[in-house]
Amino acid sequence: MADTADTQQVDAKDGRRIARLAQRISAFSKEHGGAEGQVAYIGERGARIVLVGEDGGWGDLVAPSVEIAEKAVAKAGITVHESFDGEFAAKVRTGPYEWTRMAGIQVGGPGKG
Repeated sequence: MADTADTQQVDAKDGRRIARLAQRISAFSKEHGGAEGQVAYIGERGARIVLVGEDGGWGDLVAPSVEIAEKAVAKAGITVHESFDGEFAAKVRTGPYEWTRMAGIQVGGPGKG
């Protein structure tokens, strides 16, 4: 009997995680005029959900597993891509902050340290 209770508790916990992630994805989508996403396995940490808004804004979330991430994006109802490339990646709009950070990280520029 304990196994059933443990399974139900895990399922309920996962259900809450999925609902919270889906709510955050939906809020991002609403704020950016719609959104598309991509789920990527990141090892023991789980899965990364990359979101790109119709306005070019972007963000990401981390889910405890690929399964939870996939259920969350499905619940939010966004289009999901297999990979982050092509037309999907081209929608991302970066600003001065991102370019400074990227330069700093790569070549020791102002974003480093």
